[in-house]
Amino acid sequence: MSTAVNGPLVPPVRPEFEHDLAPFIEVALERRLPLATRLWQQGWLRKGLILIVLALLWEILARYQDNDLLLPTFTATARAFAADMASGELPERVRLSLLVLVQGYLAGIVLAFALTTLAVATQLGRDLLSTLTAMFNPLPAIALLPLALLWFGLGAGSLIFVLIHSVLWPLSLNIFAGFQAVPETLRMTGRNYGLRDVRYVFQILVPAALPAILSGLKIGWAFAWRTLIAAELVFGASSGKGGLGWFIFQNRNELYTDRVFAGLALVILIGLVMENVVFATLERITIRRWGQVR
Repeated sequence: MSTAVNGPLVPPVRPEFEHDLAPFIEVALERRLPLATRLWQQGWLRKGLILIVLALLWEILARYQDNDLLLPTFTATARAFAADMASGELPERVRLSLLVLVQGYLAGIVLAFALTTLAVATQLGRDLLSTLTAMFNPLPAIALLPLALLWFGLGAGSLIFVLIHSVLWPLSLNIFAGFQAVPETLRMTGRNYGLRDVRYVFQILVPAALPAILSGLKIGWAFAWRTLIAAELVFGASSGKGGLGWFIFQNRNELYTDRVFAGLALVILIGLVMENVVFATLERITIRRWGQVR
């Protein structure tokens, strides 16, 4: 700082300069990952490799055992699968099974939401939910099949009844647990806006509890799918038309083990598609997009 001898302080004069810097391009701002790393980050590829390894182990074990009646090879099962798909028999069996499954699954979802809404609204509803789930959730759905056959006969009604039982209780528990975990601030916000009863449930509780609800839907789907296959294995055809479980049962009786394994493989494939395509897409466009889960 410069000063005058007999005067005030005078600030120094500093000329301003503006320098244009050349862009820094010697190093890339974003480094591209190696191809192997990028491929390994793909979930579908990792899961596909797991399936390939399992198929190879299956082929090795079957060839080592060398008994097609007990354990056909993977290639023999694949040929049977392709033949039954080409003939249209497997697609028709799957269509019949899924038609019944959708009816029972949707009915179970509606009843679960009705029961949990009642539980949220009243103390009597909470007591009813806790009592019914304690009674019926441990009860296997297939154990009710004899009663269902007496009440509804050899038809789709019996299957739908046991499917509702398999979906209703685990889904109700998950939904109610999700409702209970909703923060009190969100509850107070809904009440301050005058939301009550059904509007309060579907505008406040359901969006906040959606991760638990989707988890319950996946559990309910898995229970319903395996219950349906087991029920078709037990009493067979529905109204003269058998589904995928009946296909497995028939071919087991006729000792077509490769076709039995083809039917089982299709059961597994449908489960994989539901888990990794349908529910994964639903989660991606809802709870992952909204930041409710990582």
